Amino acid sequence: MPKTILVIEDDLDISDAIETVLIFNKFTVVGINRADNILDLINEHNPDLILANYILPGLTGGRICQLIKENESTSHIPVVLMSAYHKMAMSVLNFQYDAYIHKPFNIDKLVRTIQKLIN
Repeated sequence: MPKTILVIEDDLDISDAIETVLIFNKFTVVGINRADNILDLINEHNPDLILANYILPGLTGGRICQLIKENESTSHIPVVLMSAYHKMAMSVLNFQYDAYIHKPFNIDKLVRTIQKLIN
């Protein structure tokens, strides 16, 4: 059974590219552009991993990660944060994410990171 990846990205072009690559690699993908109700979305889609842009409308990817990791029923779900801002990597250290991907990212590295976290 394919693993489900919840992709939270507000840039449609980036979201489409990520979804295409993940589907090609046999993942089921649920794409959304904001996640103010992240815990409800997790209950609805039951993702095996969450890939979130850091800068989003509404809640930031860092805050989304905090909410997931602080909740006993969701803390086991790996979270990968992405950002185009290199300095952001230093400020996201407190969010308990499982991996960080700097944009622009290498597609192979993204897929390897996801596979490593869910296998």
